[in-house]
Amino acid sequence: MLEHGGHLISAAEHYNIPLEQWVDLSTGINPNGWPIPKIPLQYWQRLPEANDGLVLAAKTYYQCHSILPIAGSQAAIQALPLLRKKSVIGILPLAYEEHGYSWEKAGHTVIKLTNEQIDSQLDTLDVLIIINPNNPTAQQFDKETLLSWQQQLAKRGGWLIIDEAFIDTTPSKTLSNHPPTNGLIILRSIGKFFGLAGIRCGFILGTPQLLSQLNEILGPWAVSNPSRYIATRALLDTQWQQKTRQSLKQQSTRLAKILIKNGLTPNGKTDLFLWVKTPEAENIHQNLAKQGVLTRLFKQPPSLRFGLPKDEDEWLKLRSIVWK
Repeated sequence: MLEHGGHLISAAEHYNIPLEQWVDLSTGINPNGWPIPKIPLQYWQRLPEANDGLVLAAKTYYQCHSILPIAGSQAAIQALPLLRKKSVIGILPLAYEEHGYSWEKAGHTVIKLTNEQIDSQLDTLDVLIIINPNNPTAQQFDKETLLSWQQQLAKRGGWLIIDEAFIDTTPSKTLSNHPPTNGLIILRSIGKFFGLAGIRCGFILGTPQLLSQLNEILGPWAVSNPSRYIATRALLDTQWQQKTRQSLKQQSTRLAKILIKNGLTPNGKTDLFLWVKTPEAENIHQNLAKQGVLTRLFKQPPSLRFGLPKDEDEWLKLRSIVWK
């Protein structure tokens, strides 16, 4: 299995620092997520039902009429390669690794392409995977470019898969509200912006035919009843969403200032994480971990991803530690 951020228990054991003393910046998940209410007993006792309001809430939030709830976007990442015969898949050199890993595992050919290479190589691809904004580099793609790639791929029966896990803070840049179209597949996550990674709920947006095929693979009750209850209410809470978008932008700017002050100017920035490319990445990662601050380390290129602190105590710790 691939490495991901969030291994806080392992870090606590490795560095012999109590769990409650850590500042976990390794995930890019909103540390102050949507407040979970008390869940009525019936949602623990009964199997999920499709007409419980979750799909309607998702259609409203994503502005799309063709949508399927799944057990986090990871479920779609693993299932989509099963719907195609052997294909050539294009993906950025540094991107969420589960995408390429899942396609390779299913027997497809995966090639790494920079943004500048995509146009010239598009005719050689059957599927192009774009994370927008990209994780971890924060690179963003405009709608016109993405739709142009989608149209070229669709002419040959190809797909453009867009993972929009971190796009919730900039809804004007999403393609989720684009009419369902052959060859356009969009993944959305409840985990990042809403800070609800633990409920394992996400959505895939696509044509009804594609969603029907995917639903057959995933089977019944893909998302648990308590998760559906929480996700439905989070998606409908527009007041919390608006307030949180503003708050995350402020926190991201605040974190950038701390990084710059300590000689780590971000190479990429979203409202949920910042990315710093530096040859000292591994040393900085180790140094911070020894002080109870967990970051996400990338080896190629040497770089670090920083998520957001949870509260003022954590912000204070970031200002007081030795960074290098």
